[in-house]
Amino acid sequence: MNATGKYRKKKFKTKTFLEKIRINILKTLFLQNSTQNIDRMKKHFFLILFLGFSLVLFRCGNDKPIGNRDGLNLEEYTINQIRQGYQNGEFKIQEVVGYYLDRIDAIDKNGPQLNAVIQLNPDAMQIARQLDEELAAGKPRGPMHGIPVLLKDNIDTHDQMETTAGSRALKGSHPLQDSWVAKKLREAGAVILGKANLSEWANFRGNLSSSGWSGIGGQTKNPYVLDRNPCGSSSGSGVAVSANLCVVAIGTETNGSIVCPSTANGIVGIKPTVGLISRSGIIPISFTQDTPGPMARTVRDAAICLGTMVGVDPSDGKTPMGLGKSFTDYTPFLNTDGLKGKRIGLYMKPFGQHFKVDALMDQAVEYLKSQGVEIIEIDEITKSNANEMSFEVMLFEYKDGLNKYFASLGENAPVKSVEELIAFNESDSVELRNYDQAFLKMAQEKGDLNSEIYKEALEKMHTAMCKEGIDRVMDENDLDAIIAPTGSPAWKTDWVNGDAYILGSSSPAAISGYPNITVPMGFIDGLPVGISFFGRAWSEPVLIEIAYAYENGTKHRKAPAFHEH
Repeated sequence: MNATGKYRKKKFKTKTFLEKIRINILKTLFLQNSTQNIDRMKKHFFLILFLGFSLVLFRCGNDKPIGNRDGLNLEEYTINQIRQGYQNGEFKIQEVVGYYLDRIDAIDKNGPQLNAVIQLNPDAMQIARQLDEELAAGKPRGPMHGIPVLLKDNIDTHDQMETTAGSRALKGSHPLQDSWVAKKLREAGAVILGKANLSEWANFRGNLSSSGWSGIGGQTKNPYVLDRNPCGSSSGSGVAVSANLCVVAIGTETNGSIVCPSTANGIVGIKPTVGLISRSGIIPISFTQDTPGPMARTVRDAAICLGTMVGVDPSDGKTPMGLGKSFTDYTPFLNTDGLKGKRIGLYMKPFGQHFKVDALMDQAVEYLKSQGVEIIEIDEITKSNANEMSFEVMLFEYKDGLNKYFASLGENAPVKSVEELIAFNESDSVELRNYDQAFLKMAQEKGDLNSEIYKEALEKMHTAMCKEGIDRVMDENDLDAIIAPTGSPAWKTDWVNGDAYILGSSSPAAISGYPNITVPMGFIDGLPVGISFFGRAWSEPVLIEIAYAYENGTKHRKAPAFHEH
């Protein structure tokens, strides 16, 4: 196990039962002030030898991976490095999975107790063994073969794990089938290690919420400074990737829920065009804005994972829109010269709210210019009240989507409607302790999707943020992309007053349903901050090219050290 800093020592103080017996015998033999110590050593020599041999057998059994993984160090390893290790025979998939399970135990459940993982997959080692056998037979499934992945716990898996959205109301809920995302990742060879904690109900339940808190999972911590917030709602996914508890994680976003935890935890996050990846089997907020996406330590890893999840799903009416506009492999767009000759808009609205963020962004702009980028300042993207219309649309779609999701769970669904969910929360001793459920109640009061109020809000929202928003700005200025600071440094977690956002730039891409990629931009007082690259629908190739070139030239990513304050 290679936990970082003081927690490495703490990990190795934890011993198995047999190790403790052996150590106690040695203490007795060597620490007692007695003339009979030599005789005792001779008498117990074979017992010590037997216990040592038994320890080897014990460690090799009990569903542990083969070999000695204690010396394995995979911190900051990429997908390609791990796959190369498999190919070279440096380690097996079982050893790699065991390494990450050990690390989760050492620094997520113990040590700094990041609380990023809400549940582990009891089948992970069995899956690893099967994938090892397939690899030995020369039959790799795909580009994610043997890569450990965590899923946000609003993404269905049809296995021994629950899918809860962090809510005690869904405790014990077992979906009847895999989500599209889980199915595609398994087909590509990924090992689903478990589920990541999240802001409960993807942070759309009520007022004064604390990102990274859920009724089932409790509060997730920021791995850079433990009393800081990880942002959300894909909090556990962001922390797990940053702290090297997995190689890649999957988050979901409606507005900011991939890019915000990515910036707060110093990683790369891709929020794709809505429809690029199916939302089937994901607990919803908004059919119009929801999308899953990869979160990784590098643009390359995020791009590899992204391609494996793309496809047309008959169960998601948005996915056919990607025909002819999507790719199952985005790695050809990883171009180190991807900045040369680009025209990029600098979105000015987030400026002036945090002078330290402004200073980092100025440095990023100067670097882009040095690489041949022409920067055009963009004062605003839309003049309308698109955010208000988005909120109205979300409330209508939230009620409709949740009720349909509960129905998909069959007759054993723990709750069967939004109305039942509200009643459960009111009777529960934990759920409403820190914040309310105002958004659920507002959604419950809405009509169905045939409502003229809903249809009008949806049309105005799309017009404002797409046709008269991002599309207009990019056309008028002949832009390849738009950039902005993703957010401000992580605030201190506060269960009394809730989240303390200072700035963000996720709304234009989120409301339009367009792609957004955030990449580490630097640090402020030891806390990471990211830069966002967003643009037109289906422009993932050019955004990946730009983001990769920026990342490759700046290399701002640094692993966290788990500081207390």
